[in-house]
Amino acid sequence: MKPYFLVILLVISVVLTSCITNKDVVYLQDKGDGADTTLALNELPKPYRVQISDILSINVKALDPELVSIFNPLESANSSSGGGLYFSGFSVDLHGNIEFPILGKINVLGFTIDEIKDKVKSELLKQYFKETAELFVTVKLAGLKYTVTGEASAGVYTLFQDRVNIIEALANAGDIPLTGDRKDVLIIRQYPDGQKIHHIDVTDIKAMQSPYYFIQPNDIILVKPLKRKAIGAGQTAIQNISTISSILAVLVSTYFLTKNL
Repeated sequence: MKPYFLVILLVISVVLTSCITNKDVVYLQDKGDGADTTLALNELPKPYRVQISDILSINVKALDPELVSIFNPLESANSSSGGGLYFSGFSVDLHGNIEFPILGKINVLGFTIDEIKDKVKSELLKQYFKETAELFVTVKLAGLKYTVTGEASAGVYTLFQDRVNIIEALANAGDIPLTGDRKDVLIIRQYPDGQKIHHIDVTDIKAMQSPYYFIQPNDIILVKPLKRKAIGAGQTAIQNISTISSILAVLVSTYFLTKNL
């Protein structure tokens, strides 16, 4: 019976150490002395620079609304949900240009939203309006689109906010299940020279100081499965006890069957 006893001990130790604990699932834990934590303020994330295939919402206002009506797209039935901007917004083409009424092509690739606003206003005043028109131009991205995949609710999501942190992004996607690895979430981000992979531990409060805490448009958030899932262990102690009981029953039955042969 000794070999079986050793096997049983090994199985019990493996399964029990495979329980998913609070440290694996609780967000933004203070891993120091447990006292109230005050984090030093980070520099604000660098302004997003427009990329190919982005869609911009551009609105022009003036003292006389009739003068600027040609520059403003008609609101569609889907505008309230953001879907209308796919048809009425200004899409950045493969050369980094948008096609703007009267002004024609305007290159916006690599520009920030504020820079595009100033550029559009400057061109309007140069080609079409006088200073007395008192132009007011607003430029926004047509939502912050990102992708979640891996051990999570996979999908492409859009939030109509200027700034979204990774906790908000994950919550909007249905959160990470217990079997997902919160300690090493991957963010795949597009840069002018290609894609780069960044890592962030969302169980640590220091994640709020990470330069990747705030997501950017077109980010891919990849959640890896915990190693515990790979060995088929349960998520809780009750599930593990059930697993151990099943294994013990099989081992005991096998022992008595072989003993009687």
